[in-house]
Amino acid sequence: MISTNQFKNGNHIEVDGVVFKVVDFQHVKPGKGPAFVRTKLKRSTDGAVIDKTFRAGEKFRAVHNEVRKMQFLYADGTDAHFMDVNNYEQFTIPEATLKDSLQWVRPSEEIELLYIDDSPSDIQLPASVEMEVTETEPGLRGDTASGGGDKPATLESGVQVKVPLFVNVGDRVKVDTRTGDYMSRV
Repeated sequence: MISTNQFKNGNHIEVDGVVFKVVDFQHVKPGKGPAFVRTKLKRSTDGAVIDKTFRAGEKFRAVHNEVRKMQFLYADGTDAHFMDVNNYEQFTIPEATLKDSLQWVRPSEEIELLYIDDSPSDIQLPASVEMEVTETEPGLRGDTASGGGDKPATLESGVQVKVPLFVNVGDRVKVDTRTGDYMSRV
């Protein structure tokens, strides 16, 4: 069992038979009345984020989760195909459940797959990834009055991000996976 006092961002708990990931939480002690915990929970089945309030000290079933090394093979439009690097067993996960994480992964790349109660749930992404720019308009000197600005660029995984004008096709860029923001050129 896990209490609201033991919440940490990233914990998984079961509420009313549904598994949620704690995205954010805040302990509130009003001047009058009992303390409570305000949370943002992400449903592990479809990724929907909900706000929920619990009494302080309320207990929940802690969900067993583990991370396993996998290789992302490819996505065919309906399913994402993976292979366990230890026993070469292949399996699929519906692409819709992983669509936010999958945009940062290249085919044949080794990833960490999060298992919740022994069923694959989500991809553990690093804070940032390095990818090659495959398509962007050429940036011309003097395009903006202040010298700054940005333009859309397509990376090798197919995701679109905004990059500064000096980035060209073939450049490798570092991108924040949580926000999708350009960080630097590599």
